[in-house]
Amino acid sequence: MPVHSRRKLRAVALAVLLVSTCLLFAQVKNPPAKTKPQAPPPGFSFPAPHVNAPLGDIPSFPGDGDGAYKTHRYPDLFAEQGHTAAEIHAKIEKAFQQLFHGDGQEERVYFETGANANGTLAYVTDWANNDARTEGMSYGMMICVELNHKREFDALWNWAHTYMLVTDPKNPSVGYFAWSMATDGSPRSTGAAPDGEEYFVTSLYFAAHRWGNGKGIYNYQAEADKILRGIRHHPVLTGTSPFRIHPDDPPFIQPDHPWPSPNNADREREAAKTGKPAPFFRAPWDRPHAETIGPMVDDPHFMIRFVANVDVNFTDASYHLPAFYELWARWGPVEDRAFWNKAADVSRDLFSKITGPETGLTPDRNNFDETQIVGRNSEPIPFSYDSWRSVSNWSVDYAWWKKDARETTLSDRIQKFLFSRGIDKFADRYTLDGKPLSTRHSIGMLATTAVGSLAATPGPTSKAFVDELWNTQVPSGEQRYFDGMLYLMSMLHVSGNFRIIMPKEATH
Repeated sequence: MPVHSRRKLRAVALAVLLVSTCLLFAQVKNPPAKTKPQAPPPGFSFPAPHVNAPLGDIPSFPGDGDGAYKTHRYPDLFAEQGHTAAEIHAKIEKAFQQLFHGDGQEERVYFETGANANGTLAYVTDWANNDARTEGMSYGMMICVELNHKREFDALWNWAHTYMLVTDPKNPSVGYFAWSMATDGSPRSTGAAPDGEEYFVTSLYFAAHRWGNGKGIYNYQAEADKILRGIRHHPVLTGTSPFRIHPDDPPFIQPDHPWPSPNNADREREAAKTGKPAPFFRAPWDRPHAETIGPMVDDPHFMIRFVANVDVNFTDASYHLPAFYELWARWGPVEDRAFWNKAADVSRDLFSKITGPETGLTPDRNNFDETQIVGRNSEPIPFSYDSWRSVSNWSVDYAWWKKDARETTLSDRIQKFLFSRGIDKFADRYTLDGKPLSTRHSIGMLATTAVGSLAATPGPTSKAFVDELWNTQVPSGEQRYFDGMLYLMSMLHVSGNFRIIMPKEATH
């Protein structure tokens, strides 16, 4: 199996954990191949579902804080370590050109694919899995607005709006964006994952402020407001599968064979060496079943949900973006601003409660009441591929708002732990107490941990991560998608070039 066939097989893992068929639309991140689930042994019973307790007292951080939002000063950690402005610009430009306009086979993840009435169409692809994901599309849009590449931004938004936006009223995810699509615009899923929606919103607000609003789908402010209202106020809708993205589409049914992709081809080659057939998992919920979809937030706990299915009552720490929530509390629909203010405080508290106390590692999933989800092995859900993003999320929050000193403690903790494992060889998956679950060292994880230096105590360890990121080459090859997107965004953060684009900065 390819080493980068990764990013959790969410639906499968959660079906085992919760015996729930509601996760058809949960976010699969480079799934490993699975065999059909086995019947539980005699006498086995699944644990009772967790009932989330009410939130306790959450520290409140009102006002504008003392970070970049207030001061307009963004730390440039590369410059602080002796690199010139020209060198930094050249390194970022090289990464952008390679990932967006480099060799189509080995380097880029951005591909233009014709046009429609709204203009050029383009997608960002997870090359190894041969699909386009709301995560990558929204990351690509954010990179483009930060670097002032309007053509690419608009082309990505046009593709997402054309192919990913669910418009069939019989699909209970209507109004959301299907998280995974084939690169020809046909579905791989018919439901949403909140991390993509979150980045869509903020990148669209930034676009409105940088370029001004246009017409139709390029009225960026209106589109951001629409998505953000849906995140909190999507109606609770029930439908029976199979679902469609658009009313005229054929119903989407998972195939009975693996999707064609480099990762699946590698699995088949690996299986051929052993003389065994390549395993393939087909979810039992491919059969017709009811789905009930609601908002992407859990209102009582002020948290983003793992998926919008109403009976999936937990979250993913790496989805929590308090730096963005503070902006939504200022720019978003007025009726929801108090909610997003509180959500920012809750996310900060969540980070401090669910990280490993010695390692600073966050679990891939956790309960809304800030407790760990315990798996069938009686161990907390471990730190995995989504989890790489958490350190960046809290560190950017600290850089932009500088409200919660606990974020410095967390960055110090995770950098100390990973540095002790070897800055050039630490694993990319761990138990929360630090036992390695892989042997792979991942560029994307290195990059986000370097962003941790925005919040970490200045010193040899935080500087070592900045140096390691500087000396790391732009990801290439089949597995370049997730590593590459995180690498480029991290380069922008660490260099002080990932900035809040304020309304007063709009150009017309």
